[in-house]
Amino acid sequence: MALYYDLPVYKDTYLLVRHLFQITQEFPKEYKYSLGQDMKRDALQLVRSIYRANKAEKKREHLEQFLDDFELLKLEIRLCVDLRILSIRKQAELSHLIESIGKQITGWRNAASV
Repeated sequence: MALYYDLPVYKDTYLLVRHLFQITQEFPKEYKYSLGQDMKRDALQLVRSIYRANKAEKKREHLEQFLDDFELLKLEIRLCVDLRILSIRKQAELSHLIESIGKQITGWRNAASV
C-alpha cells in the first residue's frame, strides 16, 4: 500500500485545497464566513476521504463518499462564479485540477470494485 501523500490524486487534491484557501481569502465578507468556510471544510473532507480510502480494505465506500463531497464542492465553485465572487479565469484554473481529480478517483473506484 502506497503512502496516501505519495498518491498523485492526493497531491492534486491538496493543491486544490491550497488554491481554495487562497481564493476564499479574497471573498467579500458576506461570503467569506459562510460559503468560503463551507468550501474549505468540504475541500479538507476530500483529503480525509483519500486518506481513509488508502488505508481501508474496502475502498469503494470511501471513494463514493469522496465523489459525493466532490460534487458538492463543484456546485459551490459554480455558485461562486454565478454570484460573481469567483472569476471565470480562476474557475478555469480550478477546472483542470477538478477534471484530473475526478478521473483519478473514478479510476481508483472502478479498480477497487474488481
